[in-house]
Amino acid sequence: MPYLRIIVKRLALLLLVVLGVSIITFVVSHLIPGDPARLIAGDRASDEIVLHIRRSLGLDQPWPVQYWRYVQGLCHGDLGTSIRTSRPVLEDLKAFFPATMELALVALILATLLGIPLGILSAVYRNKWVDQVVRTLSVTGISTPAFWLGLLLIILFYGKLALLPGSGRLPEGLDPPTRITGFYLLDSLFTGNRAVLVESVKHIILPGFTLGFVHLGVVARQIRSAMLEQLGEDYVRTARANGLPRWGVVFRHALPNALIPSVTVLGLALGDLLYGAVLTETVFAWPGMGSYVVNSIQALDFPAVMGFAVVVSFAYVILNLVVDLLYLVIDPRITEAG
Repeated sequence: MPYLRIIVKRLALLLLVVLGVSIITFVVSHLIPGDPARLIAGDRASDEIVLHIRRSLGLDQPWPVQYWRYVQGLCHGDLGTSIRTSRPVLEDLKAFFPATMELALVALILATLLGIPLGILSAVYRNKWVDQVVRTLSVTGISTPAFWLGLLLIILFYGKLALLPGSGRLPEGLDPPTRITGFYLLDSLFTGNRAVLVESVKHIILPGFTLGFVHLGVVARQIRSAMLEQLGEDYVRTARANGLPRWGVVFRHALPNALIPSVTVLGLALGDLLYGAVLTETVFAWPGMGSYVVNSIQALDFPAVMGFAVVVSFAYVILNLVVDLLYLVIDPRITEAG
């Protein structure tokens, strides 16, 4: 029962991860200088009003008491109430999550569609100019800050060339499509709203490429490494010796085996993209969880910050579980080896 064993292990790990993340974010958020009650009341509010707000929010209690109350809420699916919006944090995250997930998926698709072919070319033409270009591009992607690349793209494609919009999901005055999934691309496609579909594609190109550029390098390097290993195997040399076409051997024999270890990189990349969307969403004014948590940090909205960290950590562990299960499906040898 390898499936059940992995699921049980990952669920146990999930509890530890959520507990650890909640403790770290709670301590860090409370160490930040500032008083949320004072921010809510305003600079001109009296000390009595600030004290009343602090008591109503439970901020006058000792840290252990505050954390214990938060843990009790987590056990019941309650992430607390946002100090900034006065709404349940879970409702806020539900509203902003589709925008972040749509951006992360587009970034992952771009990184995969570009990274895999580049990795293949780099491995096939090892140590040639193609390989050098791909390796340089990979290192550049990994080392380039997302906020710098985003600003550069905005200046070029929005400011200079006026080809693409620089912020938001839709232009002002254009209503979102009827909500089905929360993804504007899918909802506009399902409802046949061509105007929204076109604008959604235009608005997501720059932030999607910015977010996916880092993982483009990661995917390309992983595919290159895996392909080099497979191209050196005996079965590839045997296939070439039997007269099979070079690219036929690459795509029909070497690539499927090289993709197996790459599943881990692609699966975990989605979790990284959810965290990495914070800077990208801030630069492009993308109305997702990243922008939400940045505004919450500025307002010292502890429940919102902790809720974001817990939800993304939860998603990261679930993605780990999915990757492990996919391994068992695509490579039965792992099941047989236990």
